Amino acid sequence: MPWRQIAVFVCVFIPAVSAAEVYTWIDDQGVAHFTDIKPEDRAHEPVELRRPSLIPMRENIPRGKRVSTINRQINRSLGAKGDTARKTDGQRKARELERKEVRCNGYRERLNNIQQQLRAGYSNDQGNRLRRQRRQVSQKLSRECMLG
Repeated sequence: MPWRQIAVFVCVFIPAVSAAEVYTWIDDQGVAHFTDIKPEDRAHEPVELRRPSLIPMRENIPRGKRVSTINRQINRSLGAKGDTARKTDGQRKARELERKEVRCNGYRERLNNIQQQLRAGYSNDQGNRLRRQRRQVSQKLSRECMLG
């Protein structure tokens, strides 16, 4: 029985809250205030609330599948051009991997240098700077070399 009373209360109360008016007024310091209580002692203006725009997501799924199908068809047609395209693509990937490995080794060396400086001793400000650098280099190393 109490659940029915709660349900009736919610059904009656929620629409009343959503239909509440909003007012705006500006105080002596120039700060704008928004409230749902009509200020009697100040000049105020009602705020017109627009309905939210709704975008149906149901239409996006078939469109996304169609775009994926087109992308696969294009990739297949580009892959069928011959061995020269595959060789240049393979060479490009090899160069990218080599550059990535050089960059990752640079991050590892930088991280080791920072660790050595931290172990050797430091002032408070220098320690904070080194820890910040260690955190930044460590994040780059994990994002670009381990995860990516």
